Amino acid sequence: MRIASVLTSIAVAGFLATGVASAATTAATTTTTAPAATTAAPMKKKASAMTPEQTAISKQCSALADAKKLHGKERHKFRADCKKNGGKAT
Repeated sequence: MRIASVLTSIAVAGFLATGVASAATTAATTTTTAPAATTAAPMKKKASAMTPEQTAISKQCSALADAKKLHGKERHKFRADCKKNGGKAT
């Protein structure tokens, strides 16, 4: 039992030492390269494909579905039909 404990301790110490060495090597190599933020173009926010009118219709249909306490497939079908009718429930 004693030998197993010693071997386990040595293995854990070896893994920790390897991790520290790896982290030190990675840190040294990343400081020599240019940061990605300065070389890459800034990301732009994707524009919404929906017009303000479509957004209003979608919100109206969601509010109607909430009022009817619909969930899951029933809610999805209700909202699809509602949006086809311009925000009016069938």
